[in-house]
Amino acid sequence: MTMDPSVVPPVGLAPVATAPDDLSALLSRASRGDEQAFAQLYDRTCSRVFGLVRRVVRDPAQAEEVTQEVYLTVWRESARYDPTRGSALAWILTIAHRRAVDRVRAAESARERDNRFATLDDGPAFDVVEEAVTASLDSARVRHALSTLTDVQREAITLAYYGGYTYKEVSELLDVPLGTIKTRMRDGLIRLRDTLGVDR
Repeated sequence: MTMDPSVVPPVGLAPVATAPDDLSALLSRASRGDEQAFAQLYDRTCSRVFGLVRRVVRDPAQAEEVTQEVYLTVWRESARYDPTRGSALAWILTIAHRRAVDRVRAAESARERDNRFATLDDGPAFDVVEEAVTASLDSARVRHALSTLTDVQREAITLAYYGGYTYKEVSELLDVPLGTIKTRMRDGLIRLRDTLGVDR
């Protein structure tokens, strides 16, 4: 699906739809190339997406860039959205969080690379390959562990621990009662601990 860059409006503060079904329907229409549906989807979710990205990357200008990247990804990959695995908003916020974290990691890697070049003669060689492999294995273990959770557990934990949302905000985002969110997150964290073999 080819997209006219002008379809993605500039980042702004817009109202967020309260009905998850509406967002799913808009995402479905967007996956078939409906630019008007995509524009409505953007209007109803951009403030949440920008807020999440801003909390991760901190810098407003970079947050705007990442938000634009998020919506380009949503446009291109909208056909991959599976409503049986979670809400449209949670799917979009997950993409947003990944993009934001990628931006932060890229910036940190660049800084570390510069620092290493600046201090090459000051210490032992740094095994970049070993660290990358270790990080990749850890990431794969966490992804596998998350895949063993229920949809609500996975979405709630992702939003709370990766997105920085409070229990109350997660409850509102997923349209699930606060008590249910707390219970699901507690059970999910116990399952993650057991799956990853983490000591209490």
